[in-house]
This record gives sequence, structure tokens and C-alpha cells, in this order.
Amino acid sequence: MLDIGISKIALIGVVALIVIGPEKLPRVARTLGTMLGKAQRYVADVKAEVNRSMDLDELKKMKETMEDAARGVEQSVQSSAIDFEKDWNHTTAGLMGDESVKPWEPLPPSYKHPGKKWRLKQTAMPQWYKSQSGTRTRALSGAARVARYRPKPLN
Repeated sequence: MLDIGISKIALIGVVALIVIGPEKLPRVARTLGTMLGKAQRYVADVKAEVNRSMDLDELKKMKETMEDAARGVEQSVQSSAIDFEKDWNHTTAGLMGDESVKPWEPLPPSYKHPGKKWRLKQTAMPQWYKSQSGTRTRALSGAARVARYRPKPLN
């Protein structure tokens, strides 16, 4: 790394003041500062991209291990289900006689009527009640409301 101390920075500043001049030195310093900031942002972006790619690789490895574990569980469940079916068929073969053993099938759900009159509006308020109580029956747009409630000219 660079060993730059306060004395070396002061020496560089004095040389820059002599070479560049006091009029142009602030502008050059600003330009160097913006370039340094851009370089730092670029380095930070590269670091972030490298970290993202490393995290992505780790996530891919974790996904593969989870998929392998899921396949293992699925295979063990299938093998135990086959063993259970064999044991069940062997156990219930004497109970049914010569008929083949049929697996249990659930019945389809029966139809249940909803029990309501869906065509009938149950909460509709009659028009005569709306006009009697002063309830608005139509919505006015903003322009229509301004036109309606604008004060009349005095002429």
C-alpha cells in the first residue's frame, strides 16, 4: 500500500499550488474529488456484484440440497406406501373371500342449494324514500357541482 502521511500530503499540496496556480486549484480539486467519488462508486458496484454472484451460487447449492432431500423423502414415502399396501392386501384377503380387494374411494360431495334468492335485491332503498329523506340519487362530477352551486350574477 501507499504510505502517505500528513507531511507528504502537505508537500503535494504546495507543489500543486505552485504548478497549477491559486486561480485554477479549486476547480482542479473539485474535478479530482468527483473523479475519486466515481472511482469509489465503481469499486463498490463491482464488490456488490461479486457478492451477489457468490450469494447466488450459495442459493443454487442450497436449492440442490433441498431438492435432493425432497426426492429422498418422496422415495421413502412411496416405498413405505407400497409396503403398507402389500401388508393391507395380505391382511384383508381372508375377510373378503375370493373377491379382489378394492381400495376405498371417497364419495363425491352432494349438491347443497345455497338457500337464498340471488335475483332479489335485499338492501335496495325505494326511490320515494330517497326523495323524501333528501338522499342523493345521482353523483355529480366536479364540474357539474361547480356549475350547480356557483353563485348567480347580481345583474
